[in-house]
Amino acid sequence: MRVLIVEDDERLARNLVEALQGAGFVAAHEREGKAAWFRGEVEEYDAIILDLGLPGLDGLTILRRWREAGVKVPVLVLTARGDWADRVVGIEAGADDYLPKPFQMAEVLARLRAILRRTAGQAAPVWTVGDIEIDASAKQVRVAGAPIDLTPHEYRLVSYLAHKAGRSVSQSELLDHLYGDDTAYTTNSIEVLVGRVRRKLGAGRIETRRGYGYVLTGGGAG
Repeated sequence: MRVLIVEDDERLARNLVEALQGAGFVAAHEREGKAAWFRGEVEEYDAIILDLGLPGLDGLTILRRWREAGVKVPVLVLTARGDWADRVVGIEAGADDYLPKPFQMAEVLARLRAILRRTAGQAAPVWTVGDIEIDASAKQVRVAGAPIDLTPHEYRLVSYLAHKAGRSVSQSELLDHLYGDDTAYTTNSIEVLVGRVRRKLGAGRIETRRGYGYVLTGGGAG
């Protein structure tokens, strides 16, 4: 999952990047308001963590512009403003959740996972696609109830395809959302990764749609 962190406090931003990367996310950082507005509108992210007090352009204005432009990415707002009225303003501007500072990194991760589940239509912490279960808290995948031993990158692949269940995901999209800007990985890396995961999940659970990409179906070949 690819997450943009918009925060002008460099120390806090570093801590957020480290926490998200440690939890298996691909994290990018932007500190200035106008640059963040542009990136959020033209680049694709699975979620955005947005501070309200930013130089150049404030967070509420950025959020309103994104929503007016049709940007539907889930947004978790961070702010030093603790007043309930400010929280209402943030939610009405299009935020999916709101977390006042100071906070614990564990709560940021929990709230982030929750809004990602809601966006994917999965309210429970365990996602299901056919006979595949993805436990986001334990980072565990099960097929027909049996746990599957996956590497971190293999787990991220299954999790991302589950989040996009029902549509094809291209190799280039997987590169962006699994590896970010790491140029050591190529589309061939994705092919190899998908091949390994297919063998572990069993036949028929990841389909290739020629010219479009991969789809997690959760349906074994029997």
